[in-house]
Amino acid sequence: MSTPPKNSLRSFPPPQGAKKLLGRSGEFLESTRYWAAQAVNAVLLDGRNLTEALAASPEGRTRAGAQDLAYRTLRLGGRLQFILRRLLSKPLQPAELLGPLLVGLLELDQALSPEHAAVNEAVEGAARIAPKARGLANAVLRNYLRHRAELEAAVTQNASAQHNLPDWWLAQLRRDWPQHWQAIIAASALHPPMSLRVNRRRSSLEAYAHRLTDSGKTFRVTGECALTLDVPCPVFELPGFDTGEVSVQDLGAQRAVRLMDVADGMRVLDACAAPGGKTAHLLEHFDLDLVALDADAHRLQRVDDNLQRLGLAATLKVADAGATKTWWDGRPFDRILLDAPCTGSGVVRRHPDARWLKRAADIPQMAAQQARLLTALWPLLRPGGKLLYATCSVFRPENHAQVARFLLQHEARPLKLDLPGALDGQLLPTPDQDGFFYAILEKTG
Repeated sequence: MSTPPKNSLRSFPPPQGAKKLLGRSGEFLESTRYWAAQAVNAVLLDGRNLTEALAASPEGRTRAGAQDLAYRTLRLGGRLQFILRRLLSKPLQPAELLGPLLVGLLELDQALSPEHAAVNEAVEGAARIAPKARGLANAVLRNYLRHRAELEAAVTQNASAQHNLPDWWLAQLRRDWPQHWQAIIAASALHPPMSLRVNRRRSSLEAYAHRLTDSGKTFRVTGECALTLDVPCPVFELPGFDTGEVSVQDLGAQRAVRLMDVADGMRVLDACAAPGGKTAHLLEHFDLDLVALDADAHRLQRVDDNLQRLGLAATLKVADAGATKTWWDGRPFDRILLDAPCTGSGVVRRHPDARWLKRAADIPQMAAQQARLLTALWPLLRPGGKLLYATCSVFRPENHAQVARFLLQHEARPLKLDLPGALDGQLLPTPDQDGFFYAILEKTG
């Protein structure tokens, strides 16, 4: 089902008591289903970010439950939307029925709830939107139960339904990675791992590992300052999180600091810093004159919040990194980190809404923005300085092709990467890490 242009968030009356934590489990489940359906509609009908959509729900157990249902629904969005289309004889009217029907299908398809409960709650959710839709919702869900086997067979014949990705996305993966596209899809379908980065200014890997063990968490050591939990958990359950001993950061993202070849005393620019993971990682290891930029003041505040929690400091500026005349003081940088805006195709398992919000046209648009930033920032680097270009994408136009084009136009030398497991700078998603691209460019002029 296509996504129309962004507009205001659709809504329908919340269930009784949905704005507070509810005592009886039935009421609680009704509330989480409501907010999950709202979030799914916000993404698929209004083109809204899932995190933003979920922020409208009550904090606590209700939001956690709604988030779980919404994430599951969007991760299986290709499959569920395909099944729903097969069960409908005409487009949904009103369109807002989409959310409760997809959440209901998810519960039936994945056996998350007893069948009668899933059907009844989806029917009530539909009736809350349009009272006359009660019969339609009941028929759709009960027809799913009657024809599950043939619907499953149909899913296996449709690539988007089978892989839960849009057709254009699948075509791009096949084109860019003819030998690896199936492995990329398989890894992108997994639940993302939860990896931690120990703040070496406040603890050590060994000391923090003992704290995790004492708290009952099981984990693997996955880097010199990294641990990966066997079972993800809320950050408030992590010992020492509030006091800055540890942060959550994917292992692929943790590779950036070593690649930059930084030393104490250097002047460093983090050009697109939010939410601040790489900024903090640099400052945990080195004493730097670090400038961190982001064009979004709200996102830059997250960088500031993270640095304060970790006991670190940097110069933060709300600015478009490409508009250098508005923020640069004329002093060159020894190192520049350009973690460029991108499609996020390498981290789609963490952001299941992205696969339904992005369009094929976003790739050339992102590539143009990346090229603008590279060209604008290059003069700010001192001769002999190094720029690390990074994305969380697996699409070649944003990565290999971007760097190749830049090298044809500038006095730059690509340096060999110490990046085990990468394919010419590309880390493909695996069960242990997300997909990232890195290229280190030295200024030769």
